[in-house]
Amino acid sequence: MAVTKILFNARLKIMMALAAVAGGIIALRLIDIQVLRHNDYLQMAERNRTQVIYQTAPRGRVFTADGITVASNAPSFSLYYLGGQQESDYLEHLTRDFAPHLQVEPAVLSAKLRSGATSGKAVLLAENLSTKSMVALQELQLYYPGIYLIEETKRNYPYGDFASHLLGYLGSMDEREWRKRDPKLGYRLSSKIGKSGVEKKFENDLKGKDGGVYLEVDYRGRVKSIIEDKKWAAGSDVYLTIDFDVQKAAEEGLKKSSTGRGAVVALDPRNGAVLALASAPAYDPNIFVPYSDLMPENSAKKINEYNLAIQGIYPPASTFKIITAAAALESGKIDTERKINCTGRYNAGSRYFKCWGKHGPVDFWEGMAHSCDVYFYTIASLIGAAPIERVQRLFMFGRPTGIDLPGEKSGNLYGPTRRARNKTYWFIGDTLNLSIGQGELLVTPIKLAQFAAAIASRGNVYRPYYVDKVVSNQTGKTQQVGQSEVLQYAALKPETYDMLFKALKHTVDNGTARRVKIKGLDVYAKTGTAQNPHGADHGWFMAFAARPGEEPSIAVAVFVEFGESGSAAAGPIAHEVLEAYFKQKNARTSLDHEALLAEGGAHA
Repeated sequence: MAVTKILFNARLKIMMALAAVAGGIIALRLIDIQVLRHNDYLQMAERNRTQVIYQTAPRGRVFTADGITVASNAPSFSLYYLGGQQESDYLEHLTRDFAPHLQVEPAVLSAKLRSGATSGKAVLLAENLSTKSMVALQELQLYYPGIYLIEETKRNYPYGDFASHLLGYLGSMDEREWRKRDPKLGYRLSSKIGKSGVEKKFENDLKGKDGGVYLEVDYRGRVKSIIEDKKWAAGSDVYLTIDFDVQKAAEEGLKKSSTGRGAVVALDPRNGAVLALASAPAYDPNIFVPYSDLMPENSAKKINEYNLAIQGIYPPASTFKIITAAAALESGKIDTERKINCTGRYNAGSRYFKCWGKHGPVDFWEGMAHSCDVYFYTIASLIGAAPIERVQRLFMFGRPTGIDLPGEKSGNLYGPTRRARNKTYWFIGDTLNLSIGQGELLVTPIKLAQFAAAIASRGNVYRPYYVDKVVSNQTGKTQQVGQSEVLQYAALKPETYDMLFKALKHTVDNGTARRVKIKGLDVYAKTGTAQNPHGADHGWFMAFAARPGEEPSIAVAVFVEFGESGSAAAGPIAHEVLEAYFKQKNARTSLDHEALLAEGGAHA
């Protein structure tokens, strides 16, 4: 009994000693955690938290009317540093290894890394990285905790400068723009937004809903787990009224022209839909969203954003003779068969006004076909300037076409009423200049195209529109955007339109517009060469065409800046545009279009 008691007491003492030792160890550990290394453990606990990496949604695609993708998305990658407690040597090594692959200055990369290490927040190191650099970066990622690659998309324009002034381009958002945006759309200061054209006009439709990856990271920035992978939602697709082949023919024609400068606008005269809108020189919008690690040396070159098709204003020259002819026919004061002798100049009393040629005796039909200035000086003197101004107003000269693009110029209406309002005199010389489209009269290429379409439709002045519909990639719903709208009806007598058609057809068959004579088509056209006191003259060509027995389905205006001759410089471009339009109506000759469409079918 005594021995048992002794053993029990011994064991009790041992247990108490062990308990005391264990308590001491726990106490020391608590002192270490709560006192000696309190700040270190607090920082570790704070940094063992969630990081959010946003994932930009693919923008909606842009298609031509015939289904060709002209704005799509290409795969790209963004590199983030998740922050964390890192030594200076670690950040220096990271800078040394990553800077060459990112093609950034080491000092810039080092500053970003130190910012992330200090704040503990995820920092974007590089975006729009190509697949070429991805393999090397993924390998480096294994050796550096806190580095995270995420797959995204970047805007891609597969045909380079195709319709660039219409499509527009993307740019970075600044703080002022960010504050204007609807918070529900999820814009961030790093977001890319449309800066011009379709990209800007339909920004809210094209922008998708961004996704993101929610990560749990430790105090060194190492990923412990993916809490949530929130998928993005692609933006809506925009379908243009532009015809791919017609637009391509217009652009290639301008590039091959004598100066490489000008504009082409083609419209459907039955509804106002834009079939082509080209301005040269153009630019490649891809330079605004390059792969950052493959950025070409000339990517920052200056581009020409000036959209000559809607902003360039010039005298319409002899294309305006259609207005003078309409006014004369409406007046009933001229006999279309009466001959007027062109000696190369017209006696206006105080001075002579020259004609570009010596045409001899010409009637109305020959006067139009050969664009005889003397003939139009004569009939303008007969009817006066007021009827010419009235017909101008019927076709909305001096007013914008109403196309939904920023910066459209209105041009300038020219006539005695305007002069009277300004309390200045109107002279016989003004009437003569007006009759041949010179003087103070100014139009844009799109205005002349609208006018050509109005003649083709026998009086309907349509508002041009370039987007047909917007289709949601989420719901599949279609929003019809393009709507035919007649702004004004140019009420001329039916017989006036009949005679204008006949005269313009005669101009193609036997006159200055022979360059657009196309077998199997009824083509109507008028040339113009605008005087330019600052250099070489400008070339104009306007036309519309139809299959025999059908109503005209395309109207086009071509302008070549400093082209010297409307017939020689602008005529061949009009011919190519008309051929492209009617060929594709028969059957598409480019067999690779289906493959191109399939290629563009994915967002990335």
